Amino acid sequence: MEPSVTRIAIYARVSTLNGQNPEMQLAEIREYAARRGWLVAGEYVDLGVSGSNESRPELNRMIKDAHLCRYDAVVVWKLDRLGRSLKHLVTTIEDLAAYGISFVSLRDNLDLSTPSGRLMMHIIGAMAEFERELIRERVTAGIQAARKRGVRIGRPKTYVSPDMIREMRDEGTPWRAIAKRLKIGTGTACRALQQAN
Repeated sequence: MEPSVTRIAIYARVSTLNGQNPEMQLAEIREYAARRGWLVAGEYVDLGVSGSNESRPELNRMIKDAHLCRYDAVVVWKLDRLGRSLKHLVTTIEDLAAYGISFVSLRDNLDLSTPSGRLMMHIIGAMAEFERELIRERVTAGIQAARKRGVRIGRPKTYVSPDMIREMRDEGTPWRAIAKRLKIGTGTACRALQQAN
């Protein structure tokens, strides 16, 4: 059974305030919603916010309202207005779907309230998984190449004198004070002493 859509949330975003105006996106979506008989329950507009930005106040507010079931579907002008990457896009849409909220991208002809739209979403999800695998392979290959060149991966090892730690502990110095004085973590100090015994 197809999800029933009566109330929608509109999400729009412009990257800069120099000559960019979200009104074009909003007007097209409002007109589309009117044609489909949908009520606009809320408009969420991020102004001057880059798509790569982790924190988008209006997007965050829209997701919060999704959890409160304030609308049945989210409509965007284009996919790139919502997701900063394919992975972020898929994750956001899956988060919405978990609350029974459909997703529509007007210019991309993607409507997840229909069976064909849901099929397209599975294809997009597969592409996101493929992109993740490619990134993982490139990172692994880069690490292996660096190791072959003799580059040490990870934090440099710190030498800690167990005798010095034992001496401080015998004097009654707390673990945190020892760690601070030696500029190491508390766990590192404890392990150094345990391994020496």
